[in-house]
Amino acid sequence: MFGLGKPRTKFGKFIDKKEISQTWVSENCGIDKNTTSRLTGNDDYKPNRSTKHRVVSGLRKKGEEVDESDFW
Repeated sequence: MFGLGKPRTKFGKFIDKKEISQTWVSENCGIDKNTTSRLTGNDDYKPNRSTKHRVVSGLRKKGEEVDESDFW
């Protein structure tokens, strides 16, 4: 079940809409679960360049047409 009423960032709303789990993001993008949680629920969190690159690369491998500017 996706989007359980928690506050979500643009990235969080995107993965909810596409039914991509945070666990999938962590495992396939090579980032920590805590970082994934911050990316999806904390608007104040600003990821560094390598984190952004890993997330976008992982989503592109899955077949999603995304760019860093879509989320951050």
